[in-house]
Amino acid sequence: MKQAIFSTLLALLLLSIAGCKQKEEGAIFNGKDLSNWEFVVEDNAVPAEQVFRVENGVIRVMGEPFGYMYTREKYRNFVLELEYRWADGESNSGIFVLIEELLSPFPKAVECQLQAGRAGDFVLLGGANLNEYVLPEGVTERPRFPVIGKQHPSNEKPAGEWNKMRISVNEGIVEVHVNGLLQNRGTSEIKEGHIALQSEGKEIQFKNLSLRES
Repeated sequence: MKQAIFSTLLALLLLSIAGCKQKEEGAIFNGKDLSNWEFVVEDNAVPAEQVFRVENGVIRVMGEPFGYMYTREKYRNFVLELEYRWADGESNSGIFVLIEELLSPFPKAVECQLQAGRAGDFVLLGGANLNEYVLPEGVTERPRFPVIGKQHPSNEKPAGEWNKMRISVNEGIVEVHVNGLLQNRGTSEIKEGHIALQSEGKEIQFKNLSLRES
């Protein structure tokens, strides 16, 4: 009897571990396809697969039309690590976190900027906010895209080379590392949301996406 109970408990434990491992490995990108993502394309101008695709383990985001691919799941406390590069010259893109509303072509979210020369800036989209944002001196009306600038000069690599990005979110505290350097830190009253990769400008490529929940 005891042996049967032990065997049952062991089987349940192994199934639980396998399920957790499967969720962890496939939670954000399985390296083969975008089955765990949804898509927003401005004005539904073209099918999403023309803008977002996977080739040889690399996500290619074409840049036009504007839009973004976002995770089906919402995440609260996590560390997201990935590599990105510009495929056809420097351009503009971003990683969205704490997405509150899935609007088009920009969600209500905090953007971790990837625009060439500005990687590490925060951009507040759709009315999203970080406690650290204050209106510039002499400005009385909040701009459409408020920016909280990065803490250090750009440490990005030239177009065509891979950059490493590390974004952590912990109870609304967002930190961004670019190539190992802490570039920004902000605090949001929003604690949970989708994650997204943006299409804006020229082609950008992503690989080695890893998300660890805490």
